[in-house]
Amino acid sequence: MIWRRMLVEDEYMQENVNDSLSGQAHTQSEQNIVLCMKWGTKYGAEYVNRLYNMVKRHTTVDFKMVCLTDRTEGIDPAVECFPIPPLALPAGSPERGWNKLSTFEPNLYGLKGNALFLDLDVVIVDNIDSFFTHPGDFLIIHDWKRPWRITGNSSVYRFKLGAFPGLMPYFREHFDEIRQKFRNEQAYLSWYVDQEKKLSYWPDSWCKSYKYHCLQKIPMAYFKPPVKPEGVKIIIFHGEINPPDAINGGGGKWYRYVLPSQWIKDAWQ
Repeated sequence: MIWRRMLVEDEYMQENVNDSLSGQAHTQSEQNIVLCMKWGTKYGAEYVNRLYNMVKRHTTVDFKMVCLTDRTEGIDPAVECFPIPPLALPAGSPERGWNKLSTFEPNLYGLKGNALFLDLDVVIVDNIDSFFTHPGDFLIIHDWKRPWRITGNSSVYRFKLGAFPGLMPYFREHFDEIRQKFRNEQAYLSWYVDQEKKLSYWPDSWCKSYKYHCLQKIPMAYFKPPVKPEGVKIIIFHGEINPPDAINGGGGKWYRYVLPSQWIKDAWQ
């Protein structure tokens, strides 16, 4: 009877362990991870920290912040940092413009769950809970300037970690061909995911370009500050102007003048 009781207890304990491990695996698969990437010296640690603060202020979703970087100095300890995975391209090949693709490594430091990638220089101006829940296997910003193309803007994209295990092997095996065919990583990324029949875009109003959708045209730019588009959640910066430039204002090219933007100043902190 004693041996039988011990056997039953052992089986009960093993079931509890299995249930616990199963629960942990399920939790990890449903975890929300905010990914960013910082390399070189163009953007300091304050960009990572401001991005983390903006995400915290503008979401009620539980998340973990992860930064892939070659420099961890000054980054908030709440942000988990890992080295940028090497692209492992042939010797002498240019890597910097393709680094973002390394987020699609089949095993990215054991991370699991839904990954929302954000460029360091985006500015979050409204709640972003829907970026974690909007249906789709892969979501990216649809290109504003050439909407007839499938190419997305990779300033904001979401995918399940490990869901595209062939993306990096194909990239490495066909790198010379890809360099000739695609201008940058977001063009290749959009093409590859489209081939997998998984390409989707964020609703148009969610992500807007500061350059295209906020700046006033000359001569009104001298009198009216940049506008905040209706329904926007994330402002994308590309080209000459970054958030500090938007906050301070000033002139760029002769046909583009920018008054200081108070609403960007309020958001970017």
